[in-house]
Amino acid sequence: QVQLVESGGGSVQAGGSLRLTCEASGYTFSDNCIGWFRQAPGKEREGVASIHTGVNLPAIAPSVKGRFTISRDNAKDIMYLQMNSLKPEDTAMYYCAADRECAGWPLKRDQYNYWGRGTQVTVSS
Repeated sequence: QVQLVESGGGSVQAGGSLRLTCEASGYTFSDNCIGWFRQAPGKEREGVASIHTGVNLPAIAPSVKGRFTISRDNAKDIMYLQMNSLKPEDTAMYYCAADRECAGWPLKRDQYNYWGRGTQVTVSS
């Protein structure tokens, strides 16, 4: 049974930083895809960043490029999202997701198989 558990969300002022963590169980980061998505109130869930673990290739959405970095610890099956220079528009629930076949590579939301429950990020101006 695959479980993804996010942590690290919180409230920060604009310009601040947060690091999100996704811990996986029942899912090994090997030749598959993992990623971060976010959903703000009244908006659709959008892709933020992902990694194709088979080729160690990251993908970052244009809206966060240069500010967010995705990384992983293969030994522990943990994924991170380092978020710097946060803006109020980054406020959202952030979700960890996994895609065994990489059918959704890099950020096609509907193709990801497994989802965590999310962690809230709130950025104030």
